[in-house]
Amino acid sequence: MIIKPRVRGFVCVTAHPAGCAAHVQEWIDHVQGKGAIAHGPKKVLVIGASTGYGLASRITAAFGSGAATVGVFFERPSEEGRLATPGWYNTIAFTQKARAAGLYAQNLNGDAFSDEIKQQTIDLIRRDLGPIDLVVYSLASPRRTQPKTGVVHKSVLKPIGAPYTNKTVDTDKGIVSTVTIEPATEPEIADTIAVMGGEDWELWMQALRGAGLLAPGAQSVAYSYIGPEVTWAIYKNGTIGIAKNDLERAARVIDADLRRQGGRAFISVNKALVTQASSAIPVVPLYISILYKLMKANGTHEGCIEQMQRLFASQLYAPGGPKFDSGGRVRVDDLEMRPGVQEEVKAIWPTVTTENLAAATDIAGYREEFLKLFGFGLAGVDYAAEAEPHVPML
Repeated sequence: MIIKPRVRGFVCVTAHPAGCAAHVQEWIDHVQGKGAIAHGPKKVLVIGASTGYGLASRITAAFGSGAATVGVFFERPSEEGRLATPGWYNTIAFTQKARAAGLYAQNLNGDAFSDEIKQQTIDLIRRDLGPIDLVVYSLASPRRTQPKTGVVHKSVLKPIGAPYTNKTVDTDKGIVSTVTIEPATEPEIADTIAVMGGEDWELWMQALRGAGLLAPGAQSVAYSYIGPEVTWAIYKNGTIGIAKNDLERAARVIDADLRRQGGRAFISVNKALVTQASSAIPVVPLYISILYKLMKANGTHEGCIEQMQRLFASQLYAPGGPKFDSGGRVRVDDLEMRPGVQEEVKAIWPTVTTENLAAATDIAGYREEFLKLFGFGLAGVDYAAEAEPHVPML
């Protein structure tokens, strides 16, 4: 079939297998072009491995350090009349390329929050690899079934305490408008913490520790975002930010445990990027569009793979080890948060309208990056040709 992009709101409902493979190859090429990461990881578990920062982490570990990788994710395969999700195609492409390079790569597709997937992962690692030296926790899900209680928790993207009104942009239609978001209720806050907080990361690390599958000196990292003041009401001080505070709490607990055997756990605060998750957050896409214009102009723009390669090479596995901020976090959002950049964002923000959107921001670059998440707009891919949508997982 011929596959074209079909965008509905903040999601593209189609994905192109060959395009996803080309995107994965772009990321591999970047990592290999940077050279080997000395003293990098050798046995890596990535929880949330099929898109975004999780996929970039897996590619960096494999093609930057020659690591064996196990990827856990929850993606939909293709079926009659329906394409697979981009994460499905991404993972197949990664696995093919890793194995062709002589690297171990195995995958588990299922609910990473469940006890069953945790046990299947442990069984696989015990059988094939032995103790892991890096665990990357990069889950992004709108809901979670608590494995002990069976309660389904659903996260919300809302402010806390009062309604929030600000500019936003419909990235598909290019319309700048004002959005008002009502504050979250206490149950909604609790549910968001249950989904996006640190409890599941703790459960994964406890399960691996209990199975004897954490190597001496093992590290674990989870990802977060802080961002500028213009996004704080909906992010840092909103339901997501409260959940991320709980992720930091979990990092401290896990770190205390890993340090007993010379390891460590921490949060990496990453740059604002176009991802399936960030596209769903009001206000944030407009901020990203302004940010991209500024950072591309000054030569400091990075995407997912540039961020993760830099995290591994200059922080996680740097000779002096990671550098932490006052909150014990690693910051690879440093280029984004430079005062000069943020002052320019503040100056541009109130001037943006539907009419000047294309000139005042990099909305074109935002759309390009958004479509690339789904395998569209990649050089060398013939999008007019027939594509095979039914690709089995390896």
